[in-house]
Amino acid sequence: MKDRKWPIHSILAVAIVATWLKTAITYEISFDLNIENAMQHFILWLNPLSFLLFIYGFALFFKKAKARNRYILTTSVILGLVLYGNVAFYRFYNDFVTLPVLFQTSNFGDLGTSAAEIVSIFDLLYFLDIVIIILAMKWMKTTDMETVRVDSQVRRMYFTLSAATLVLNLGLAETERPQLLTRSFDRELLVKNIGTYNYHLYDIYIQSKSSAQRALADGSELVEVSNYVKANQVDVNENMFGEFAGRNVIFISMESLQSFVINEDMNGHEITPFLNELTNSPDTFYFNNMYHQTGLGKTSDSEFIVENSLFGLGRGAVFFTHGGNTYNSMSEKLGENGYYTNVMHANSRSFWNRDMIYQSFNIESFDDVESYDVNDENSVNWGLKDKPFFEQSVELMENMPQPFATRMITLTNHFPFTLDVTDQSIPEYTSTSGTLNRYFQTVRYMDESLELFFEQLKETDIYDNSIIVMYGDHYGISENHNKAMAQFLNKEELTAYDVAKLQSVPMFIHIPGYTEAQPIDKIAGQVDIRPTVLHLLGIETDKDMQLGSDVFSEEHENFVIFRDGRFITDEVVYAGEVCYDATTGEPVDIAACQPYIERANTELEYSDQIINGDLLRFYDHTTGQLTGEVLTAEDE
Repeated sequence: MKDRKWPIHSILAVAIVATWLKTAITYEISFDLNIENAMQHFILWLNPLSFLLFIYGFALFFKKAKARNRYILTTSVILGLVLYGNVAFYRFYNDFVTLPVLFQTSNFGDLGTSAAEIVSIFDLLYFLDIVIIILAMKWMKTTDMETVRVDSQVRRMYFTLSAATLVLNLGLAETERPQLLTRSFDRELLVKNIGTYNYHLYDIYIQSKSSAQRALADGSELVEVSNYVKANQVDVNENMFGEFAGRNVIFISMESLQSFVINEDMNGHEITPFLNELTNSPDTFYFNNMYHQTGLGKTSDSEFIVENSLFGLGRGAVFFTHGGNTYNSMSEKLGENGYYTNVMHANSRSFWNRDMIYQSFNIESFDDVESYDVNDENSVNWGLKDKPFFEQSVELMENMPQPFATRMITLTNHFPFTLDVTDQSIPEYTSTSGTLNRYFQTVRYMDESLELFFEQLKETDIYDNSIIVMYGDHYGISENHNKAMAQFLNKEELTAYDVAKLQSVPMFIHIPGYTEAQPIDKIAGQVDIRPTVLHLLGIETDKDMQLGSDVFSEEHENFVIFRDGRFITDEVVYAGEVCYDATTGEPVDIAACQPYIERANTELEYSDQIINGDLLRFYDHTTGQLTGEVLTAEDE
C-alpha cells in the first residue's frame, strides 16, 4: 500500500468531494432554508457541485503537479472563507453576504463585541476539507512524473459534465420556483436553489448591471414610475393637515425595538412601563400595526426609508452604494420650509457612510461622537449609553434655532444586548437563547432612558412647541432565535406567518398639549412616516416621488411590503412563499395573495430603478415634472 500509485487526478477528486460534502452539510446545519420536499432537498445537495466542478477544473490546465496542487489548495481556502463568511454573517443578520456589503469596510472596526458573540472555536470545522486535501496531497502518491499534460478532449468532457450539472440544477430549480433569477432580492431563495457559490457569481452580475444602470439611465425611465406614484396617491386628512405647523420635530430611532415587548411582561416584570403609558395617552398616537421594511442596511435602511419614502436596496446598504445620488429627502423638504435640520448619534460620522449621504439629504448639521462626552464609565456595547446620550442631546438641542427637525439614533439596545449590572432593572429571561434573554434588559433600559428624556425636555422651552416621533428601526431578534421566541410567545413553534407578524415595530407620535389622540390600528410601514409627518406640519407632498402614504388619510391602504417581497394586508399575509389568512394565520389558496405579490414586486422594482439609475436627478419635485424634454404621460 505504501508504494501504491493513485490516478493522477485523485487529489482533484478528493478536493471536489470534500468541499462538496462540507458545503452541503453546512447548508443543513448553519442555514435555516425552509426545505419543503424531497426535490428541494436534492437541489440543495446538487447545487454546490456544478460550481465546484468548474472552479476546481482549472487545475486540469496546469502541467506540473506542484502547481496543480497549489491551485487546488488555494481555491479550497478561498471557498472556505467565502462559505464561512456567509455562516458568520447569517448568524448576525439571518441573511447572506452581498458584494456591496463587502465594501462596507469602514463598519468592520465597530463590530467588536458583536463579532465576538457570533464566532466560536468550533468554527474551525468549516475548514475541515482543507485539512483533508492537505493530507491527501501528503499521503496519496499519484505519479512519479513531475509534468503531466491533460488531453484537451478530457478537459472538454470534464467541463461538459460541469455545464450539464449546472443546466440540471437550474432546470430543477426553475421547475420548483419559476422566474427564480428575477428575484434577486430574495437571497435565501437563490441560495437554496443555486447555492452560495453560484449565488455570489450572480450577485456580481447584478451589481455590475446596477453600476451600468446609472450610466445609461435617462429621464424617460421615470415616466412609468411617476405615473404609478401619482395613481396611488391619497388625499390628506383635512382635520390633521397642518394641525401642528411650525412645531419642532424630534425623531427618535429606537434601536432594535419590536412591538412584541409593548404592553407585555417577562416573568412578571413589565418590559416597557413608560412606552406602555403612551399607548393609551390622549396626547400620543400609538401605531400598533407599523412594520419595519429594512434589509441589510438595518438602521441606515430605516433612516433612508423615513427620509425618502423609498425602499432600501435588497443587496446592501443604500448609504454605501448610492450615497452620492440626488434625493428629495424629508430633511430637504423641511429645510425648504424654514426648518433647521440635524441628526444626533454618538458614533463615528463615517459609520454607514453617514457623513457623505447626509450631504445628499441636505441635512444641515450632524452631531456625532465628537459632540458628546464619551468615556468608559458612560459607555457599553456599541458606545455611549442611552441615558447620557439623551441628557447631553437636550443640551445640544437648546442651542438649535427653532423650528428644528432632529433625528436621534439610540445605541444601547443593540446586539449582543449587553448591559452593566448597575443598569439592569429586571433579570434576564430564561430560554436557550442568551441573545433573547438579555434583550429584555436592554429594552427596559431604553424605556427608562426615554422617560428620562421626556422629563429633561419638559424643563426646557422646547417640549411644548414640539412633536416627538418615535419608531423601532428594525428587528432585534432574528429568526435564528425562533425556538426561544416561541417559548416566550407560548407557541410550539413559529410559522413564516408568525415571523412576518413579529416584524412589527412600535411607532408613537407624541404631541404635547393635544387631547384627542388614540391608537391607530391601520397597517403601515416606515415608507409612510415621511408623508404622515410632513402633512401634520402642513407641508404638501403631492409632487414628491414617494411610495408611502399618509396614515391619517381615510384612503390609506392596509398594505405593507417587506424588502424581501413578503407583505401584510388586513386580509392576507404572504411569507415563506405561502399565503396565510391575516386573522387566523392558516394557509389559504395562493390566488388570494397573487394580486398583491405582483404589486409588491412592482413597487420594489420601481424603488430599485429610482436608486440604481439615480433617476431623481431628472425630476423637479417643486413642479412634479421630469426635467428636460421628457414629460409624463399625464403632462403630454
